[in-house]
Amino acid sequence: MHLPEQVAFAGDAAKLTGHLFLPDSARSGAAPAPGVVVAGTWTSVKEQMADRYAEQLARRGFAALSFDFTGYGESEGEPRDLESPQLKVQDLRAAVDFLAGHPEVADGPLGALGVCAGAMDVSALAAGDVRVGSLALVAPWLHDRHICEENYGGAVGVEAKRAAAAAARRRYEETGEVVYVPVVSGSDPDAAMPFDIDFYLSPQRGGIPQWPNRFAVMAWSGWLDFDAIALAPKMNAPVLLVHSQDAAIPDGARRFHDGLAGPREFLWTEGTQFDFYDQSPQVGLAADAAAEHFARTL
Repeated sequence: MHLPEQVAFAGDAAKLTGHLFLPDSARSGAAPAPGVVVAGTWTSVKEQMADRYAEQLARRGFAALSFDFTGYGESEGEPRDLESPQLKVQDLRAAVDFLAGHPEVADGPLGALGVCAGAMDVSALAAGDVRVGSLALVAPWLHDRHICEENYGGAVGVEAKRAAAAAARRRYEETGEVVYVPVVSGSDPDAAMPFDIDFYLSPQRGGIPQWPNRFAVMAWSGWLDFDAIALAPKMNAPVLLVHSQDAAIPDGARRFHDGLAGPREFLWTEGTQFDFYDQSPQVGLAADAAAEHFARTL
């Protein structure tokens, strides 16, 4: 497998930087390969999980693009490390523009793969962009208001996060200062994920220098308002979900699957949420399933 091509393309708000992984067949001058855009989970940079899945798809014959969203990693944009589902969908649309115009990518529909919360972003993309002809959702985090309340301390906990977001937004608008908390910390109850999670804290896994482990507090409102379950009836593209009962919110994935308007397939396997980010056999199994799904549906 060759090293990826470093690429840059224009988003609506900033210049975005990514990695384009091409299969050997495309590099040898054979027919262009079908394209897939890959999105990692919330707050992530491309090196944490999107690169891994893009490389795996390239090994299986696809031209796969991973990239840093606006304000993350090597991409431009301010404020930094602001989790904005709306902006991420705009960025994904720009990524589709770039991939669709690349000379080594085949004409026709493109696929999109989302890991964890990236599943919500690519689903919102597909609901409004007919160029996205097929989706694969790996260990998908798919929430609505009810699921948010279950995971963030009930209605009281959700409203507390909304109030904190509103205060942080006012501070940013008045002073330009962004209020951050850790994404992951078992010692800070205000962390976005107030647990010690090995994937994010281990330098051998996701605790890499490119990822600053910070969450902009003003982002809570947009995150909590994102109703992924409501997207399902608006989607006609074929969807594959790969999930485990021991991973995050399997009930949300079930409800999303049941509401889909188009062809759908559910592959249940084993593993924790974070196993699907970088561990064997979960990553290989998910990549195999996604490649087979895209081969049939693109």
